[in-house]
Amino acid sequence: MVSETETSAIGNALVVLGAAGIVIPAFARFRLPPVIGFILVGLLVGPSGLGALAGDYPWLKHVTIGSKENIALFAEFGIILLLFSIGLELSFRRLWQLRNLVFGIGAAELLLGGSILGGALWLFGGYSTPAAFGLGIALALSSTALVLPIAGTKSAVGRASFSMLLFEDLAIVPIIFILGAFAPSAAGDSGELLLTTLWQGIVVVAALAIGGWFLLPRIFAQAARAKDPELFLAASLLVVIVAALATAAVGLSPIVGALLAGLMIAETEYHNEVAAITAPFKGLALGVFLISVGMGLNLKTIAEQWPQLIVAVVGVVAIKAAVTAALLRFSNVARHGTAAEVGLLMASPSETTLIVLATALQAQIISQSTAEFWQLVTAIGLTITPLLARVGHDIARRIEMRTGDTQGDDTPEGRTVVVGFGRVGHTVAELLREHGRPYIAVDADIDAVAAARRDGFVVRFTDVARPGALDKLGIESANAIVLTMDDPVQQLRMTRQLRQKYPALPIISRARDADHAAALYQAGASDAVPETLESSLQLAEAVLIDLGVAMGPVIASIHDVRAKMRHDIMTKGKLEQEPRIRKSRATMRPPQSDGAA
Repeated sequence: MVSETETSAIGNALVVLGAAGIVIPAFARFRLPPVIGFILVGLLVGPSGLGALAGDYPWLKHVTIGSKENIALFAEFGIILLLFSIGLELSFRRLWQLRNLVFGIGAAELLLGGSILGGALWLFGGYSTPAAFGLGIALALSSTALVLPIAGTKSAVGRASFSMLLFEDLAIVPIIFILGAFAPSAAGDSGELLLTTLWQGIVVVAALAIGGWFLLPRIFAQAARAKDPELFLAASLLVVIVAALATAAVGLSPIVGALLAGLMIAETEYHNEVAAITAPFKGLALGVFLISVGMGLNLKTIAEQWPQLIVAVVGVVAIKAAVTAALLRFSNVARHGTAAEVGLLMASPSETTLIVLATALQAQIISQSTAEFWQLVTAIGLTITPLLARVGHDIARRIEMRTGDTQGDDTPEGRTVVVGFGRVGHTVAELLREHGRPYIAVDADIDAVAAARRDGFVVRFTDVARPGALDKLGIESANAIVLTMDDPVQQLRMTRQLRQKYPALPIISRARDADHAAALYQAGASDAVPETLESSLQLAEAVLIDLGVAMGPVIASIHDVRAKMRHDIMTKGKLEQEPRIRKSRATMRPPQSDGAA
């Protein structure tokens, strides 16, 4: 017989899953971040929303969550997965490439913003020094979950935002550790406990890093050979859980282990595959956390303290926007318009602000009422982040129009993406490399990837059949994409998806025969090359040369026949040849010099 507690837990799970099923597609329809929707759902179904009426209307118990503690465990798991996903983006290679922005501007933004906010709270709010420090650093953090989907990582705005968020994400662990050190404890045990936690933590982190370096490539290689996504998911969750439990066992936060697990996997060939497989779970788990944030919003408190809340939100946003924009501008990292846009985009507190506030509360640095007030400020800030992003974009455009300070095309010159590294993909990549054209090839066969990398080719393990897998390759800035897979159905599906999402992208696809090529043209391919056509032309060329015909006329006649056959295929695909060719060539970016890497 199912107990009342089990029934309540099942009901809470159904409410969360139902909320995800409604919020994610509904907000995606209006191009709004689902973060806002989850917070509003938490407010609606929480104890200060419809949950307050459950006593008068018993049926509401089935669509509400009675207490924030009921989903606290799920919320904590959501944060662990969030930090794990951050780790996947934080490869040591990428950190090194962005080191000046990350450890220069990023560090200055967090420390200066936190100091100014903390100083203001100490002077005007009457907080103690530890409380002002904790609140200032917490409020100086910005939202990775909201900012990166809005800005991306390819534009000038995205690169600057990503670099600062990168440092903030790295700084979360030492911030939590420092706040924990402020916790009241016996005078004689405080230093000893801190020292013990420190050396044990260093040993565990080093052991995890060394073990991950040797074991993770082998574990994921076996999963790749099995071609079973469940194995990838199980291996990923196992790594996260083991790392989180190991760090928690020595007194560090579990999120330290989660972040380290992501970093270790990011250094393997399988990080894109892991990111694609765990993305739905990360989004759902983060949604549970944000629902718990919304449940913490007390409508009565908002109604009673709305003047103070408005002042707090406006003050935090104004200080952070000014500090971020000034640092970017005066360090000559960004132009006026970009600096203003990044400043407003990064102005709100973060979902990680709530983690730091909870740590400060647990360490008894701040009181319960103080934590609740600034949680409200953070939730309101998260909710208005898309609005701030829009305002910042409009301001940036006006500044550029007034000053002529246009950014131009700040997307870096892309490379050719070769999908599939079999016989055809190998040949394409070899010719691109010979002519000095940048490229990246992907394949789902780990053994083929390993062999190609040993031969010096730039190949990455990625299963393009996974949703979102190609988005990790920077398709939006690619010069072209070449589809060489021997799967006609997958080629057609991928061509349609790519053409719909990237209207100006040249798509060159391998085709089995003329009928398949015609279907690819109809799906949006810029060029489709039938294998039967090229093999027959090569055979005819060999025959004519062996018969003594001069090379020049042979090449010219082969070219004419190829053009005529391509025209016939495109006509069969219900396309006009000339407009299609002009469009394809017009969208091509100018080639880089032969010395490009």
